[in-house]
Order: sequence, then structure tokens, then C-alpha cells
Amino acid sequence: MSKALDQGDHQHAQGGTEVGAPRDRETISRWASHLAGQTPVEIGQTLPPHSPDCAGCGPDNPSGLHLHAVRTALGVEAVHRFAEGQVGAPGIAHGGAVALAFDDLFGFALYTVGSLAVTRSLTIDYRAPFRLHRTYTFRAHVAQHEGRRLLLHADAWDDAGQKAGSAGATFVVVGPEHFTAVDPETQLEAECR
Repeated sequence: MSKALDQGDHQHAQGGTEVGAPRDRETISRWASHLAGQTPVEIGQTLPPHSPDCAGCGPDNPSGLHLHAVRTALGVEAVHRFAEGQVGAPGIAHGGAVALAFDDLFGFALYTVGSLAVTRSLTIDYRAPFRLHRTYTFRAHVAQHEGRRLLLHADAWDDAGQKAGSAGATFVVVGPEHFTAVDPETQLEAECR
């Protein structure tokens, strides 16, 4: 993604003009077209971030998780340690940060099918607290692909091999125009029919 936007566009996307301005829509359109043009990747390949500022995987987001995902034989995998920036209860990652990790990993799973899609629903099953500074292995895959609907599943294990949580999601395949629609909610409703 970093190569798809030049430095000026990157700075502009971080906050120059109002959302929905023509230049902003152009930047988003080029970003979505870039992601839509991705081809399925080889097993063992590290996947590129969704965008430089992505809260889940963006290298330029100081508050992000900075996930690094790798293509596996069955889907994708990321190894992650939650830090103080993701704290909920003392010593434990916030449930929203855990949900972010699962959702972002699902976004990486799209590279296995070569489709641009968005999250329609996300369900998390927290089986144990996700402790700060402990290593977790997240694995996700596309479980079913029916037309434009993708059903995804993921699990996370701690460094002792205990399952800490699972997630399921429904994604909807969209075109690049989805991200530049004037009314994205209406656009998604129409796309889901």
C-alpha cells in the first residue's frame, strides 16, 4: 500500500481537508483500487499492511497494533504481544484491542482469495484474558465463500498452547467504489442484497 500513495497523499489522508472532499475521495479510490488489484500470495509470504495508518497493521500508526501477518497453507497467521497502549484491566489487553487483532487478521485473509471485502459482522469468544507482554498466535482462514459473502474463522493461542479466544466474521465482497460512496451505509445495504 505504501507504494500506492505518494507522500503528499499520505499526509493529506492524515488530515488536511474535510472528509469527502474530492481529493480525499481520489486518495481513497486509489487505495481501494490498489487493494482490489492484489493477487493471492504464496505460502510463507509476509503480507503488506492494509495502509500505513491502519490501526491493526499500519507501521505509521503510533497507537496501532503493528500486526505482521504471514500466508499459511490454510490462511494467515500473526504472532502478537499486546502492550500498555492496548491495556484494559491492569495487565490485560482491552477486549476491543483483541477484537481489532482478529478483525485485522481477517482483512489479511482476503489476500488468500484475492477479493476486496468489508466486515459485515464480527463475533469474538473470549476464553481467557489476553495478558500484556505475552505472545499470542492468531490464525485465520476463509471458511466459506458464497457469492459475495465470505465467512471467516480465527483462533488465538497463548504461548503455553492454550486457546485464548476465537472469532467469526461475515465479510461482503465490494468494489473500490464502495469506499468513495457518498452514503456508505446505503451503499453497503444495496451491496448486501
